[in-house]
Amino acid sequence: MPNSSASTGAPSRHTGIDAEEHSVTTVQQGEGTPLLTGYQSPSGASDYMHPASSQASLHERHTHEASHRQRQAQPRHQPTHAHVQAFSRKWWLRRIRYYVPIVGWLPRCSAGSLATDIKAGFMVACLLIPQALSYSSLTHLQPAYGLYTALVPALVYGMLGTSRHLSMGPEALVSVLTGTLVKSQLKHLYAAYSPNTPPADTVDEFSAAVASAVALASGLCTFALGMFRFGFLDSMISESSLRGFISGAAIVVLIGQTRIVLGLPAPNSVHSSPWSDLCYMLSHLAQVHAATAVVSLGALAFLRLLRTTKRRFRSAVWLQSIPDTLVVIILTTLVSWATGLSREHGVAVFGSVDGDLPRFSVPRVPAYVDTKDIVSSGITITMIGVVESVIVAREYASRNHYAVSSNRELVALGVSNIVGSAFGAYPAFGSLSRSKLNDRAKATSQLSGIVAAILVLVSLLGLLPYLYHLPLGVLAAIIVDAVVSLLVMASVETGILLAIVISLIMVIKRSNMPRIKLLGRSTENGYEFRPIDGVVSSLGISRRQSFGSSSDESALDREQEDAEDGNEEYEAQVQHIEGVLIVRVDESLYFANAGQLHARLNRLELYGDMRVHPSEDPRMKPTRAVVFDLIGMSDIDGSALEILLNIVREYSRRQVRVAFVRVCESVRGQFEKSGMEHAGGEYDFNDINSALAHLERQLTISISP
Repeated sequence: MPNSSASTGAPSRHTGIDAEEHSVTTVQQGEGTPLLTGYQSPSGASDYMHPASSQASLHERHTHEASHRQRQAQPRHQPTHAHVQAFSRKWWLRRIRYYVPIVGWLPRCSAGSLATDIKAGFMVACLLIPQALSYSSLTHLQPAYGLYTALVPALVYGMLGTSRHLSMGPEALVSVLTGTLVKSQLKHLYAAYSPNTPPADTVDEFSAAVASAVALASGLCTFALGMFRFGFLDSMISESSLRGFISGAAIVVLIGQTRIVLGLPAPNSVHSSPWSDLCYMLSHLAQVHAATAVVSLGALAFLRLLRTTKRRFRSAVWLQSIPDTLVVIILTTLVSWATGLSREHGVAVFGSVDGDLPRFSVPRVPAYVDTKDIVSSGITITMIGVVESVIVAREYASRNHYAVSSNRELVALGVSNIVGSAFGAYPAFGSLSRSKLNDRAKATSQLSGIVAAILVLVSLLGLLPYLYHLPLGVLAAIIVDAVVSLLVMASVETGILLAIVISLIMVIKRSNMPRIKLLGRSTENGYEFRPIDGVVSSLGISRRQSFGSSSDESALDREQEDAEDGNEEYEAQVQHIEGVLIVRVDESLYFANAGQLHARLNRLELYGDMRVHPSEDPRMKPTRAVVFDLIGMSDIDGSALEILLNIVREYSRRQVRVAFVRVCESVRGQFEKSGMEHAGGEYDFNDINSALAHLERQLTISISP
């Protein structure tokens, strides 16, 4: 390493930052010098230390080594203010990109991906706008509020969401639940104005306030779940339960929308049940409006025909890209305008709707409304919306090979609803149908959802006046088409909560209870072992299956005599082997289900059956040996292994022999590493009979068949 100081033949004196920078640079270059001897003196030092150097005196060497040790004792690198600022900026940028994903993906958008996302956003908007207008009727709100729900939450989610394909906005089941709450609270408003009827504007403001309040409650609940990392909740509810949630809304939607499709007048009752609505509709079939029914059912038939055609000709790209719902709305609006359906035939139409931008207003619980009703409905809506949204997000992330975070999704959904509630939106979550369309359009980022929201904004400002002649029955037909495959359920909210509770209880119970069975010897085949069912009885146990002690034999004789005197059945198909507990483990053990293993084994030792109540007297003979059949255990984690070792050690202290049979290779390796054999557990047995033969030799007992 030539240097200007090399010609002097004296060691160069690098001090302070220069020496430190030189040392750090040398280590970072990684020239193979060990760290403990890796300090390379500056140029000239090699001459200084060379044996041939005339200046390499012993005193100078000691002086140099002392100086070197002093420099080594000092910090190798003192971060400058610029370094701290750079690190701080990088740290904050990483955190911002993590919590606000748009900061990460937006700068990476290329021209090609931008064009693809704009196209996908347009296709999603063609479905989102009609759904927003239709679903608003489910909430008993004006159509503009459906567009507000499709606008603000979608924009916020586009900035915070981690899924590229999840379409945020109004969703059928959530709309039904919101409408159920609004309708139940309207009775309080009508009761306050009784015997008069409240003004229409008051009813609209009251309904909007209730919907915004429940959106805020749902948003806060969802946000809290995300912040406290409850993203695993979607896996706690089974698929069948989720289907039950969705099916629970079918009867309510179909009854209410079928009445509109047929053109029947609304019932006079403000608060009614699905059953009363069904009875009302059936009793008023004579009042069906023919023109409304023809237009609505015709639109429904056209939708079904177009869907069937798309499924049959999947290879036709142009056919798949047709926005069927938008086409139906445009065609029926043109037909209604050309034929004067409202004027000539009395068909109810969309009419004039205010299309102003949403105004900011802090949500509040309106008068005459119980806050507990808002909170309980918000929790219910949260559970449904979260489960459906996270499942959809995960599905399309898996299909397109990118990662989504359940906890961050919950935060994004929660913030979207919190912000949306301040702009007149009711609860919004992900939609399966729109997300599927977004995936089919090959969306590459969350930009497609933002584009769809911008198109909603455009339609809010300029589209609504052109929908004046749209028949309301057509909007109802669109909803019927969306829920036609759902099953019937008498009570939506009760059924949903019941299914959630049952699912959670079953998951927790199955997670905490290890699946183990007590085995006994078959009386038909002495080498076959089967699960023992029913309450334990010592009857049917022959002398050769006992320990062979006189006390045990006499006790057995007395029990046999008692059984014969009572005319009880003596024969049994499966028999206990006295003194030997044969336990089959039917699943892998991990920290959750292994915690109850010790308690269950104690119950089996005392009673021989988990169904025997603990208040009963113990009925099993003292245990001399335990055989674990691990045929169903393919894995065991560290916590469960420690629990199992403690169980084996306790058996050893009690002088109870422990044998494991049919141990798979992975579990065998963990047994070897953990010292299971030293703890007292033997596991080199291929079947139960070989283990019993070994135990018979060790304990000098007779347990042969």
